[in-house]
Amino acid sequence: MNTRFLTLCLALGLAACSNTPPPPDWQMNAKSSLERATDAWLSGHSRIEAVEFARARSEVARTGQPERVARVELLRCATRVAALVFEPCAGFQALAQDAAPAEQAYARYLAGQALAADVALLPEAQRPLALAEAQPQAQSQAAIEAALARIQDPLSRLVAAGVLLQRGLASPAVAALAADTASAQGWRRPLLAWLKVQQARAQAGGAVDEAARIQRRMDLVAPAHP
Repeated sequence: MNTRFLTLCLALGLAACSNTPPPPDWQMNAKSSLERATDAWLSGHSRIEAVEFARARSEVARTGQPERVARVELLRCATRVAALVFEPCAGFQALAQDAAPAEQAYARYLAGQALAADVALLPEAQRPLALAEAQPQAQSQAAIEAALARIQDPLSRLVAAGVLLQRGLASPAVAALAADTASAQGWRRPLLAWLKVQQARAQAGGAVDEAARIQRRMDLVAPAHP
């Protein structure tokens, strides 16, 4: 799910005509905090992310609408999947019984457990990839790689790549595209995660020089104080 999908869900009306009422403060505050939290997490700044996310969640909770808070929690879980941090989406699970079918479908997708019936409910950017996974095995890998490459939003692409890794469908081409995507955005956390995937595969294949080259990249990217 790309950042715009969820933040726009929270900030409907931000682009409305000038003669319409301005959006409530909670929408503006939540949108800006979510954007800062997402960038902080992907850049490797966990403490900043925690502060900004708590602020965003608090703003949305002011509405008393659990489905809105569920979307915020899903965005946070999506950023984890983008960086290959696979863990239960606890924040969403606490709200799941009040979440809409689309949010429930997306939660299953992030966990690598999407059902065939979930595809139509997924964010638009993720649907072609989910459909490609359902193709016969002989055709699916090429279709998956092509569908991933067509995802324009960088975060959406990294989320999709993370889902593929969970499902055992992340080919070397998928890993390379994910690493390149993170690199282009300067997103340290997912870049390191995908470089580690590539390095492990190089080591398993006995490609000593390639593993060493990847390690040099990782040393360059890794922060002095993680």
